Amino acid sequence: MRLVWKSLDKMRCLRKRSTIPFLGFLITFLLFLNLYIEDGYVLEGDKRQLREASVHPPSSERYAHTFRDLSNFSGTINVTYRYLAGTPLNRKKFLTIGLSSVKRKRGNYLLETIKSIFDQSSYEELKEIVVVVHLADFDLVWCENVVQEITRKFAHHIIAGRLLVIQAPEEFYPSLDGLKRNYNDPEDRVRFRSKQNVDYAFLLNFCTNLSHFYMMLEDDVRCSRNFLTALKKVITSREGSYWVMMEFSKLGYIGKLYHSRDLPRLAHFLLMFYQEMPCDWLLIHFRGLLAQKDVIRFKPSLFQHMGYYSSYKGVENKLKDDDFEEDSIDIPDNPPAGIYTNINVFENYDATKAYSTVDEYFWGKPPSTGDFFVIVFNKSTKISKIRIATGSDERQSDFLHHGALEVGEKLVGTKKGKQCSSYITLGEFKNGNIEVQDVDHKISFDVECVRIVVTASQKEWLIIRSISLWTTQPPSQ
Repeated sequence: MRLVWKSLDKMRCLRKRSTIPFLGFLITFLLFLNLYIEDGYVLEGDKRQLREASVHPPSSERYAHTFRDLSNFSGTINVTYRYLAGTPLNRKKFLTIGLSSVKRKRGNYLLETIKSIFDQSSYEELKEIVVVVHLADFDLVWCENVVQEITRKFAHHIIAGRLLVIQAPEEFYPSLDGLKRNYNDPEDRVRFRSKQNVDYAFLLNFCTNLSHFYMMLEDDVRCSRNFLTALKKVITSREGSYWVMMEFSKLGYIGKLYHSRDLPRLAHFLLMFYQEMPCDWLLIHFRGLLAQKDVIRFKPSLFQHMGYYSSYKGVENKLKDDDFEEDSIDIPDNPPAGIYTNINVFENYDATKAYSTVDEYFWGKPPSTGDFFVIVFNKSTKISKIRIATGSDERQSDFLHHGALEVGEKLVGTKKGKQCSSYITLGEFKNGNIEVQDVDHKISFDVECVRIVVTASQKEWLIIRSISLWTTQPPSQ
């Protein structure tokens, strides 16, 4: 496998010129290579016809039912799931939240996690989500007891189609004996993390067609209030940009957001490399294979790890996300827009990163008097509040020493693209920051442009850490 990853490293330089078909070929090549070189996942049965879903094949042919066509990553894995509570609705929701849970030696946080998801969501938000719990333990008595508890506490959510509990039967799992001992992990640790990869693969596979987006959580998580509204704002702000995975927590498998259309490929990927490395490492490789080089992480975090004991042997796990905020209701809207500046950009710290709602920023070389940074909305918008922060804790002198904030209207086309022909000034920056409230009461027009103007040259470089805009209503049609 080291040779495979070295090959991937060499191919990274071609990523910008690569196409989606090439990436599909690359992934398929890797999977074939792993299948036929590594003996842990080679099966005679993958050449035979798929058996009827209701008939479980003997253990020697376990994987015959798993793949119809190994080169077709868009297809789901053929697993016969047990429905333990609830059934899927015909209508696609906006978001599926997936949880995989096993019996813990100490502590059990699953019910608290489910409760937090529902309690922290408004009635309108609940209409747009479905929670899928995969009970991935082979102890059927434990599963039955958990289902009874879930049914008793969340019956109305099950009836409403907001909560499903499923299980992938043990006979669909690959062998968990004789696994490769990568990273000097003890045998039981390798078994645990390998099975966990398969648990998530089967969960992702089930959730493929339930919604437009999928959020991966662990079963010991606390949610921020109105997290769905925050998610939707971030997704809207990234409209038109390419992304594979967005992160809403910096811990483990918590708060990882995907397009549902990518779930079949991710499920295949986890299943094929289930014994190679932990799930969170595989997620990074998957993201890179689909040409998302950089981490896209939103701050503040919307999910917090609350479990004190790990699902692995019940060992203590005190990890906490220090970027988590219980109340993330004041999330900026940042409507879709084009971003332009004449300030010299340093490396890849481009202008769009200042307007992003994730953890990234613009960084430019020393600006001169009259230099600008402008946001041109796709549609004219009523703005209620604007907040802009420059500089950073690491480079405290790289803030905007002298600047003004303006809003504009009367969009016109020029050789350099669209820009507003009329602006009014809302205020001056103080110590590199500015916040203006009630903007819609101070101006008589819908805003088409927001502009930062440098009013005096400076020797220091400029970091624009965040540009946050709040709207009073959806953009006008």
